[in-house]
Amino acid sequence: MTLPRDRAPYSAIVDRPPLKLPGKARVVLWTIVNLEVWDISRPMARQVLPAPTGQVLLPDVPNWSWHEYGMRVGVWRFFDLYRRLGIRPTLSINARVCEDYERVAAEARDAGWEFMGHAYEQMPIHKVEDQRGMIHRSMDILERFTGKRPIGWLGPGLTQTLETPDLLTEAGVKYIGDWVWDDEPSVIETANGPLTTLPYTVELNDIPTMIVQHHESPYWAQRCRDSLDRLHAEGAERAKIMAVAIHPYISGQPHRIRYLEEVYEYARSLGDVVFWNGEEIHDWYQGVRAGG
Repeated sequence: MTLPRDRAPYSAIVDRPPLKLPGKARVVLWTIVNLEVWDISRPMARQVLPAPTGQVLLPDVPNWSWHEYGMRVGVWRFFDLYRRLGIRPTLSINARVCEDYERVAAEARDAGWEFMGHAYEQMPIHKVEDQRGMIHRSMDILERFTGKRPIGWLGPGLTQTLETPDLLTEAGVKYIGDWVWDDEPSVIETANGPLTTLPYTVELNDIPTMIVQHHESPYWAQRCRDSLDRLHAEGAERAKIMAVAIHPYISGQPHRIRYLEEVYEYARSLGDVVFWNGEEIHDWYQGVRAGG
């Protein structure tokens, strides 16, 4: 087993040649919409309503149905927003969504969103008995459903084991979002060749901000604006990537959607911000690394 620090040498951002985006762009705003399947037979991936007396009971209908709201209602607010903005996000999707929520997955496919592998269903990879089989099964389902094999992967809850990067490249994955360690893409080594890490987010993710840390919605939007301000200033010297990760049962709620909309309004007001998906970031990075 290879430790994460052994897959790539330490690299200080100030010691690297600065990356440049096309034209005058300074910042890439990378949007990741997460769609998941929470199996009613298991404890829910997270809870908005704590279990009575702290005792987790199954089936957990209240929290299951909270997630279900995102698939029935919240995600359609996302589709409307990104259609209006002309943005095609990255879709971090459990492959089982294509089976259990085909209507939702088809809407994203037909809108031209980039599909990114997100395991078969929402559970920690550490709990999967056959990780290799699950990864290949997930990628195969997404390829059949979209007609194109995804090149990106995000672990459920960003979970990985020490062998996961090797298994991912074996299945054809070219980039991952699980390593939230930089403002720029980087490359790590695997048993099957290099794997790119893209700057995903836990700081601008609606789960830790609003469900774990219990911040109010305006605070999340302010955190995004503050991040954009600093990255935009730094982007004058070297390209920066800012990821925004959202879930329809959280940011798709009627009391939160306006703050998501405000983030994009603010990003566009700054100018020099481009709205790319993961594949576009990956392809740009490979091009600049090759000297293109």
